[in-house]
Amino acid sequence: MSSPLNPPSYSDIADAAERLAGHAVRTPLLRNDVLDERTGARVFVKAECLQRTGSFKFRGAFNRISRMNADEKTRGVMAYSSGNHAQGVAAAARINGTTAKILMPADAPRSKVEGVKFWGGEVVEYDRGTQNREEMGRAIAEAEGRVLVPPYEDPFIIAGQGTAALEASEQMAEAGAVPDVVICPAGGGGLIAGTGLAMLHHHPAARVWAAEPVGFDDFRRSLASGRREINERLTGSVCDAIITPTPGELTWSINSGQLAGGAAVSDDEALAAVAFAWRHLKIVVEPGGAVALAAVLTGRVETRGKTVCVIASGGNVDRAMFARALESL
Repeated sequence: MSSPLNPPSYSDIADAAERLAGHAVRTPLLRNDVLDERTGARVFVKAECLQRTGSFKFRGAFNRISRMNADEKTRGVMAYSSGNHAQGVAAAARINGTTAKILMPADAPRSKVEGVKFWGGEVVEYDRGTQNREEMGRAIAEAEGRVLVPPYEDPFIIAGQGTAALEASEQMAEAGAVPDVVICPAGGGGLIAGTGLAMLHHHPAARVWAAEPVGFDDFRRSLASGRREINERLTGSVCDAIITPTPGELTWSINSGQLAGGAAVSDDEALAAVAFAWRHLKIVVEPGGAVALAAVLTGRVETRGKTVCVIASGGNVDRAMFARALESL
C-alpha cells in the first residue's frame, strides 16, 4: 500500500492475518438449530464478541499500530471512538510498547471506558451531539505529535478488520459450506469493507449486506442513491457502537462497488437479537454488534433456503442495557 488513501486489497488482508497470528483470537463460528429453524436458513454466526477487548476492532488497531516505527511509538497514538475502537487501540498500543490518548463521547457505556483504562489508555470526553471528534482528534494529534489512528478511514485498519471474515470463510469451508449471503454491521464501514473484500475473493457469488439501526442507516440510503448520505441525527440509538454521521470516504469507495444492499433494524429488534444470542448462542452481544443477527431474525434480508454468514461484531454492553435486552424474552 503506497498511500494511506489507497484502498486495501485481498493480499493486504492475508498479510494482516499473518501479523495478527498469536495476538488476535480465532473466534468461533457458531451454529444453532433454533436459529436455523426460525429463519429457514443455514446460519453461521462469527462471534467477534469473543475477540480480544470484546470486538473485532482489536484486529485493525493492532494491524495499524504494529507497523509504527520507533520514533512514532515514542510519540504515541491518538484515536477517537465510541468505545470498541478505543479499547482495541488502547490494547494494541500497550502490546506494541506505545501510549494511547482517546476521545470518547461523554455518553459512552461505562464498560467501554473502563476497558480503555484497563489497557492504560487516557480518555478525553467530548459531546457527540455538538462537537466534531475528527477535528478534535486531529488537533490533539498535531499538538502532541501523536500518530492518528482513525476507526475506519485507513487501509491498514480495513485490512485488519477483514481478517474476521477471512477466518469465517475458512471456517465455513471446513464445514463444507459456501455462503450465499453475508450480513455485517455497518458504522463507518471499515469492517464491512474488509468483510466484502475477503468474502468476495473466495465466494464471488455471495451477496454482502450492511445492517444498521433505523435512523442511522446511511449505508442503506447511500446504496440506494449512489452517493454518501448523511444521517439527520448523531445520537439516539441503543446501537452506540455503529452510530456515525456518514459512510467514510475510503470505505464508501470500496463498499459502493461490493454491497448488495442495506437493512435497517429498530432498537427493539436489536435488543431482541441480543436476547436471542444470549439464550440460544450462549454469547453476550451488544446491540450494535447484534444488528446483523437482527436483520436475519426479522427477515429484513431474505435468507430462507440459503447459507448465511452473520458477523456478531462486539459484546461490550453495560449491565443495564443487557438487562433491558433480556426483558424482551
